[in-house]
Amino acid sequence: MTSAELKTLRIIDANLNRIGEGLRLLEDLARLLLNDTGLTQQLKTMRHKLVKGDWPFNRQLVQSRDSEGDVGINIEASGDEKYRELPITVVANARRVQESLRVMEELAKIPESRLDPEKFKQARFDLYTIEQNLLSKLLRQDKLKHIVGLYVIIDTQALKGRCHIEVAAQAIGGGAKAIQLRDKLSSKRELLPVAQQLKNLCAEHDVPFIINDHLDLVLAADADGLHLGQEDLPISVARKLLPMGKILGCSTRTVDQATAAESEGADYIAVGSIYPTPSKETAEVVGLDRLRQVRQVVTLPLVAIGGITRDNAAEVMAAGADSVAVISAVLGADNVEDAARQIVARLETKK
Repeated sequence: MTSAELKTLRIIDANLNRIGEGLRLLEDLARLLLNDTGLTQQLKTMRHKLVKGDWPFNRQLVQSRDSEGDVGINIEASGDEKYRELPITVVANARRVQESLRVMEELAKIPESRLDPEKFKQARFDLYTIEQNLLSKLLRQDKLKHIVGLYVIIDTQALKGRCHIEVAAQAIGGGAKAIQLRDKLSSKRELLPVAQQLKNLCAEHDVPFIINDHLDLVLAADADGLHLGQEDLPISVARKLLPMGKILGCSTRTVDQATAAESEGADYIAVGSIYPTPSKETAEVVGLDRLRQVRQVVTLPLVAIGGITRDNAAEVMAAGADSVAVISAVLGADNVEDAARQIVARLETKK
């Protein structure tokens, strides 16, 4: 083997190692931090396909190593950080793998390399999409941690003239972990200042603010997320239009709808109506059994909705819900804060 061939093998070996190491870190984040089966499988398949080779070639790569004589071991880039946040770690490792894939693509064009340049090119482009999805899910994790306990829907009609902001503040004071603005009648011009004020209020208390139906209002008010029903914009379309850090919820009535919402990019699933509800008298009642069925097949946070009160909230949580969404049980009370606090107290007893 000539000196040039040996050095080329060293370059190939170093870049394959970088590819394997970077992909393994991204795979572990997808698997152990995000619990995302799809991304984990994609990264694992890519890693095995790229790093695994025939034994004679791998033996040549190992024999070509000269770790002690590698001048790069003592070179440290000025921008290297000793500590970094997870999103930066994802980007840094994805870039590391992408750069090595580009190197491998170019080296594979040398006839004696016996490598396929298209394999590395395709992997590089695939990783661009995987990086985007992984980073997007990671950025939404912090907001999703709040989809637990009491989720209060500020429905304009149910307010009966009361101030959105005051009622939301009382609900938060009573322990609400998430706030949704729901309005089927007002114009968006009227809703925008309300949404902006609710966003500011929720941000002050570290509570996610979600808007029902209106993606444009989510963007205009910089809300934390959007909630859609089965007759609204498709989840897959909304996921593409929403910025990376915005969470997306979906109302469902069946197991098939829930699994479809999960596969299309929803971050949490609402299931209902669990009981008959005065807020939507025409709603189909699916009961606790449907909630249990969805819980068995969906890994996302579940928000139960419909007819939930202080008296039945605990049994709903016991059936598999991570959160209970209410309108009448809180907004219909004389003392909103106290009503919210009583529901939260019932939920706390089930922990």
